[in-house]
Amino acid sequence: MSAISSRAPEPPTVPVLRPLHNLAVDLALAIFVVAMMGLMIELPGHEAGPFHVMFLALAVAYGYRVWPVVPTLAIIVAIIVPSGWLMWTHASEGVLARAELVEIPLMPAVIGVMVWHARQRATALRQVEAMAARQLAGVDREREFFRDASHAIRTPVTIARGHLELAAASGLPPSAEADLTIALTQLDRMSALSHRLLALARLDSGVALRLQPTDLGELVGQLGANWAPSVDRQWRILTEETGVAAVDPEWLAPAIDALIENAVHFTASGGAISLSCQLLENTFAITVTDSGPGIDDQDLGVIFDRFWHRMPPNGPMGSGLGLSMAQATAVAHGGSLTAHNHPLGGAVFILTLPRRGSGTQ
Repeated sequence: MSAISSRAPEPPTVPVLRPLHNLAVDLALAIFVVAMMGLMIELPGHEAGPFHVMFLALAVAYGYRVWPVVPTLAIIVAIIVPSGWLMWTHASEGVLARAELVEIPLMPAVIGVMVWHARQRATALRQVEAMAARQLAGVDREREFFRDASHAIRTPVTIARGHLELAAASGLPPSAEADLTIALTQLDRMSALSHRLLALARLDSGVALRLQPTDLGELVGQLGANWAPSVDRQWRILTEETGVAAVDPEWLAPAIDALIENAVHFTASGGAISLSCQLLENTFAITVTDSGPGIDDQDLGVIFDRFWHRMPPNGPMGSGLGLSMAQATAVAHGGSLTAHNHPLGGAVFILTLPRRGSGTQ
């Protein structure tokens, strides 16, 4: 199975051995500081080297073990008091150049600035994590809304459609039949809306795709053959020998259907719709082209947004979810869906899928 997910990552867990790790860092730093103090005693006149290395070790340890402010100050004081006293004593005895004493306040100041910046960064990181958590919570709420709304719509739509079909079978005057047809059309829209809402919620929640060996050319050809007899358009279906691809046909077929439906709605009766499937070097490309009015330049960046749509000139108003569902399906397969205008007029939608092994995953 191949799971494609946009769900929020699981919160990081604190390892059980973390306290032991912190203790090891503390002990290592303490041992190292004592060793450097010993070198300062054993090498009078050369205290600057061990003194610098002690603070360097403190900076390295702080990268692994971020102490609170008070313990950090206590550690700095614990290092600077004995080492500073030793350097001051040796300078008073003439063993150490007095110019070296400037290092006593300078090194703690450098470490203090480093600690301040590190804590500012940690604070900023916590704020970013909190913002990310709020955004992920919002995404989860939106996903739950899609799923719940889909289920809430489906049942009343099914009941209403059943009653309307019974009324149609009982015989109605022509005027009532026209109203009934409009009502059934709107129920069809609501049914499509609920199906696509549920599909988007499942894709967003990281639905596991059931990748199966599928002949894409055959799949695209079948979908085109399903549309051609029932819609008055000039159909051109071009499918090459693509071989077998690892895709989930239960998700891919509705995505391609949504692209064809969009082309039908934006193409007048007798207009041309082209459907093709090609095997390129590293990808499969499924292309749907129509002879409609094309896509406004201002709309190219938003046509895949959820609930966005333009009133089609040759079809009913859609749900605004077909193209976004098709794009989500392409992304879930590791591919993409793009749109642009044809140089000779009309819109072109290209759904690309990666070429990979055909075994079921």
